[in-house]
Amino acid sequence: MPADREPLPEPFRSGLRDFLEALRVEAGLARTTLLSYRSDLERFLRWAGARGLATWEQLEARVLVDYLAARRAEGAAEATVAHNLAATRMLMRHLLQEGVLARDPSALIPAPLLRRALPKALHVDDVERLLEAAGRHDGTPRGRWMAQRDRALIEVLYACGARVSEAVGLRTDGLEPSLRVLRLTGKGNKTRLVPFGEEARAALESWIAEGRAAVPEARGRAEVFVTRRGRPLDRVNAWRRVKAVALAAGLRADVTPHTLRHSFATHMIEGGADLRSVQEMLGHASIRTTEVYTHLDTEHLHGLHRLYHPRA
Repeated sequence: MPADREPLPEPFRSGLRDFLEALRVEAGLARTTLLSYRSDLERFLRWAGARGLATWEQLEARVLVDYLAARRAEGAAEATVAHNLAATRMLMRHLLQEGVLARDPSALIPAPLLRRALPKALHVDDVERLLEAAGRHDGTPRGRWMAQRDRALIEVLYACGARVSEAVGLRTDGLEPSLRVLRLTGKGNKTRLVPFGEEARAALESWIAEGRAAVPEARGRAEVFVTRRGRPLDRVNAWRRVKAVALAAGLRADVTPHTLRHSFATHMIEGGADLRSVQEMLGHASIRTTEVYTHLDTEHLHGLHRLYHPRA
């Protein structure tokens, strides 16, 4: 049986199940986050089980160090190794609190040092090209329908800095056109109100009144973005549509919904928005997450200095 399908020893299986349930109920983590933790931890516990370890007490610090070394030997990036360690550390702390472990074996293991990668953002002109391409169609009813939906979707992603999960999860009762705000539901099922502009409002109203209204199966649904069969648009298909529109616009191949979120934040900071306001609009729990955009702002200011200062 392949290693990734080996059954977990019973103590590991039940302990992991209890941990994930605690994260779901008490921390309110999103399903995708829970699946990520489950994947990382099952990999680790299967690795340990394949080496004859079957109880939590056997997972000493040296075992965790050996596992992280094995992940590096497999070619895993340092960011992946750091994520593996973070997931394991959370599990160990949970077991410590529950009295399953007497001490946390991960406590003395240092986290990998990571370079903080700066987000990639589109130029404002490229965003305009993307939106223009989203609105183009071949003149057929299907083409017009897709163009209306894609334009509205991309407008939401860029105008509000929404995560793709937040955009596809947008509900019709989350629209406040007269107030120019959208109610987005983010990580941990937390909601926030985010302002959006005239172009996004017009695209959304056009899509809802015409494109979405033309799908009978969608009339009883709360989701704003649907497929031709009236089903809610999912994250994967939204990602594919953004990629397809980016290619049609002649932009680089790595444009994704997250690129639009980064572009929103970058353009807000460069335009003079304060960091705390951008944090609230992005739905970041910590200001430290948003601080990465201050580096982008510094680069922007340096560029302006080089361009305009006579002795630059």
